[in-house]
Amino acid sequence: MHSQDKILTANQFYYLLMEKLANTEKQFFDTQGYLIVRQMAAEAQVKVLRNVAEQQLETVVAPVEYEADVAYPGAPSSRAGQGGNTVRRLLHAYQRDKGFAQWGRHPDLIHTVKTLLNSNQIYLVQAHHNCVMTKHPMFSSSTMWHQDFRYWRFQQNALVTVWLALGQETARNGCMRLIPGSHLLTLDKPRFDQASFLRTDLPENRALMHQALRAELEPGDVLLFHSGLLHAAGRNQTDTPKLALVYSYRAAGNLPLSGTRSAAMPEIELLDVGNDEP
Repeated sequence: MHSQDKILTANQFYYLLMEKLANTEKQFFDTQGYLIVRQMAAEAQVKVLRNVAEQQLETVVAPVEYEADVAYPGAPSSRAGQGGNTVRRLLHAYQRDKGFAQWGRHPDLIHTVKTLLNSNQIYLVQAHHNCVMTKHPMFSSSTMWHQDFRYWRFQQNALVTVWLALGQETARNGCMRLIPGSHLLTLDKPRFDQASFLRTDLPENRALMHQALRAELEPGDVLLFHSGLLHAAGRNQTDTPKLALVYSYRAAGNLPLSGTRSAAMPEIELLDVGNDEP
């Protein structure tokens, strides 16, 4: 062995390995627009979060969004009609429960998001997502193909959404569908309808949709995806509600545009991601 050779300690080897894995994950995310991390949340934590969500759904703890409010395919026609009281989202998740807030600052999660955003300083965006997303049997709706950034107003199309599965997500209960690499495409405005959903009547759009994959998840799995990635979701065809805790994050330099909905709520700066209290 030469004198210049370096012997790595076990800890040094571990951190080098983690750095290599992180670089591989970032390369995949940069090209594909999404990343799935299996079992990021522990089983016990998922159980607690789901129990809280179920309790708040049962008593309809405000603020909420109803399926009837969005009028997507399959949604009840109005709040007064059959299924009109079906909740689609429990809004303002970060402020509504301590456990929800702690997950939003989970050290492994924040480390991953910082890596994907290539930023040491990030913010949890409270104006978008920041919810428990639900799909209930019978009255859940279909979400058509869209890019989140078409509805958001930031300086750059470069946010990361984190989707924590609080139960199994499959094709039968309306799991997320993704078009890999679509965040890198330049899609002209005429390819979208007036609600900014991808038009299904155009051959070039249908060709894109044929490239879609299903993001099937187990409880505790996390789907991270780029704000420009085309995604959609079907209806829940099972007899069990599907629940997910969803947050979005931005890098410090990617500011929301003043006077828009994206700037309507204060953001959570994430500097210390230890086990602090909200």
